[in-house]
Amino acid sequence: MRRALLLLALGLAAPAPALAQSLLLRGTDGREVTLTAAEIAAMPHEARRLEAPGHPAASFEGVPLGALLAQLGAPQGQALRGPALALVVVARSRDGYVVSLSLAETDPTLRPGGVLLADRRADGPLGPEEGPFRLVVPGELRPARSARMIERIELRDLRDPS
Repeated sequence: MRRALLLLALGLAAPAPALAQSLLLRGTDGREVTLTAAEIAAMPHEARRLEAPGHPAASFEGVPLGALLAQLGAPQGQALRGPALALVVVARSRDGYVVSLSLAETDPTLRPGGVLLADRRADGPLGPEEGPFRLVVPGELRPARSARMIERIELRDLRDPS
């Protein structure tokens, strides 16, 4: 019995596994790009404020989602028209939460506010309960799509039957 308790105590004292500190981007063609937290931190950042009724306001800093999606060849600005409007962004969190946005919703030329992939709050780093990355979708009545713990972002074409 003592041995079992000792093994249990040692197991609980072991450090927790490190959380993923990278982001996987996947394009409609299956191409994948992995960005480390350091690479994302080195990209140009912008600030956004999340305000929704019944929720405390918060300010975040991060990379515009369009800049990340451009690495997959996603159309931006005036090129985002016609068939490109059938593209959607699917963001997956470490805890299994999944959100989607149309690609048009992420483009600042079509929707004011601009969606960010935040890697920090304005007053400091994201905590483990929301990092390493958080999607920030300003201007919504509920912050349901401002998902935390983002690990993967996929670009999908709704015209593709698979």
